Amino acid sequence: MTRISSVFASSLILIASIAAALAAAPPPSESQLAVLLSPHPNIEAIRALGPGVLPALAGLYERSDETRRTTIAWTLYSLGWKSEEAKRALMRDVRSSNASLRLQVQVALGRVSNDPEVVNELLDNAQDEDNPQFRDKAACALANDQIHLTDVQKVRLYERLVDALGDPNLQVRQIALEALRMLTGQTRSFDPAASQEAREPALREWQRWLEAYRSRL
Repeated sequence: MTRISSVFASSLILIASIAAALAAAPPPSESQLAVLLSPHPNIEAIRALGPGVLPALAGLYERSDETRRTTIAWTLYSLGWKSEEAKRALMRDVRSSNASLRLQVQVALGRVSNDPEVVNELLDNAQDEDNPQFRDKAACALANDQIHLTDVQKVRLYERLVDALGDPNLQVRQIALEALRMLTGQTRSFDPAASQEAREPALREWQRWLEAYRSRL
């Protein structure tokens, strides 16, 4: 038993030493990151560098063309690590005219930040954007990719989605309901295509649900 304990202790010391060495290692240069990103991102190699790589990724993002920014946004999405630097970098393109870049940024933002600014921007895209594709993908990002939100922070998200059930635009009502269904597993029998009068009882049901959710917090 003594030998086993000694071996186990030695293993723990070795693991701690490796972790300390990785933590002490300087962050990769932008040229090193560029190699890991081209021609396709090596996500596992980048992940092995640890969260300390995020400022360098954000810096490279800000100095890259749109094609590479799209690649970095996908990399940040895949890593799923919170980063204020990454959030600031991505927010510059949340309304980009480049469709591929904008769509990738929309899904990446919730996986790097739980800042209310991110949720508000995506909600605005889902409700006010003229392009139906951008509206739909913003709603998908709200439903699937807000991985860092606390229960309290979800209140604002639910409030805006329930409000959107009363929007005059049919697609906005549809994507709001789909986001709520994915987030809560419920529809409350709301039919977005029904007349306003027919929608009212189900909308009131959603409003009561929201109040109950808020009161539990």
